[in-house]
Amino acid sequence: MKKTIRFSKLFKPAVVFSILLMAAGIAGYFVLNGINLGVDFQAGMIQEVRFAPTAFTMTWSGRGNAIVSFDRNKMDVVNSGIGVEPQTLTFPFSDYGTLGALCEALEAGLEGIHVELLAPENSSSLWMVHRAQGDRHLSDVPYVVHYLNPESEIISIGTVRDALSSLGSSISVQSLGQPSDRHFMIRDSHEEETEVSETGIPAYSDEEEAGVTETGTVVQAGGTILGLLEEYFGEGNVVIMRSDYVGSRFSKNLADQAGILIGLTLLVMLLYVTIRFKAQYGIGLVIGIIHDGLVIVAFIIWSGMEFNITTIAAILTILGYSTNNTIIVFDRVRENRRIYPDEAFVNILDISLTSTLNRTIITTFSTMLAVMSLFIFTTGAMKDFALALMVGMISGVYTTTFIASGFVNFWEKQKVKKEKKKIAALAQARGTAVSKV
Repeated sequence: MKKTIRFSKLFKPAVVFSILLMAAGIAGYFVLNGINLGVDFQAGMIQEVRFAPTAFTMTWSGRGNAIVSFDRNKMDVVNSGIGVEPQTLTFPFSDYGTLGALCEALEAGLEGIHVELLAPENSSSLWMVHRAQGDRHLSDVPYVVHYLNPESEIISIGTVRDALSSLGSSISVQSLGQPSDRHFMIRDSHEEETEVSETGIPAYSDEEEAGVTETGTVVQAGGTILGLLEEYFGEGNVVIMRSDYVGSRFSKNLADQAGILIGLTLLVMLLYVTIRFKAQYGIGLVIGIIHDGLVIVAFIIWSGMEFNITTIAAILTILGYSTNNTIIVFDRVRENRRIYPDEAFVNILDISLTSTLNRTIITTFSTMLAVMSLFIFTTGAMKDFALALMVGMISGVYTTTFIASGFVNFWEKQKVKKEKKKIAALAQARGTAVSKV
């Protein structure tokens, strides 16, 4: 048999270390004013903006409807409607490499389109910024297309905060992507329940004129954020990429449902492992799951990572990963108890953990490679998701090896002690009976 690693010697130090981790998480909660809740769990609006000048504007005076669409390599204009023969005009950027050439082709391609070029003619068509939201129907109101020169001056997050300083502490700003992208996420965590208009922007009452509450704090969302940014950086230099709003009632219900689902998950895991193994294994698994959850929450608190739906997905993924690893170890323990019936339980634990170590290292390392790719090559919420997964996978291996296994070992020790006391009590009772005779 190969050499057995004595993991059991670190069971007690691991418990002390875990208690310190939990204490650090609790301390961070109070020191850093709680968890950085995302808009999913906190009423308010979230907007993604990019600071990109206006490339050109488009208006429509022709028959039917004209709709604009973009992708990375081309621009399409679709003309349709009653009495109009549907047609789609495609303008590949490989053929129209500059904004000047593209604007000329647009005006020449479809009667009724009027284009006003505001950017330098030789600017690349690939520099155009494509919004994920917004009405792309052309009308007599100018439709604005933005562009961003990769060599444009970098805008710092501090400058954006200065531009929105009049909105008070309810506004938070986060940088997205590379500094040259000039891409930011702005959140207004105002907790007042407001109606939401068809555009997704909160509609305030007359008493909240100009977005000012009774306390005088400016809490405007949507248009006010855009207005302040354009006032600071110049009109036409800001583009709204995405805009979401969550009401306070919805965010509370979402948080409650997340808590219920996690609680039900723990209950189902407890029942499954208890039926498959024994009660102590089920309780050990649940303790391990709770431990992993608290570790990742402590990490989220201290890193300032936003706690949102993506974070919940990362936590549940981590719990599933850790559960699978723990069940494999417990399964090997059950198998080894049959192979070595006279061996002490703590030795069986060490043998089982050692025999599954290669599998644990290979699985964790291969999964970590994929997650690291996500972390390196993505931005925003996906980058946070990957970071949380990396921390969680390390925590999962630690939890299986030292926390869940350590608890089962503790349970078995207490069980043996009780049996010894019971035997000693029976022996003493028999001895007393014999002496009386």
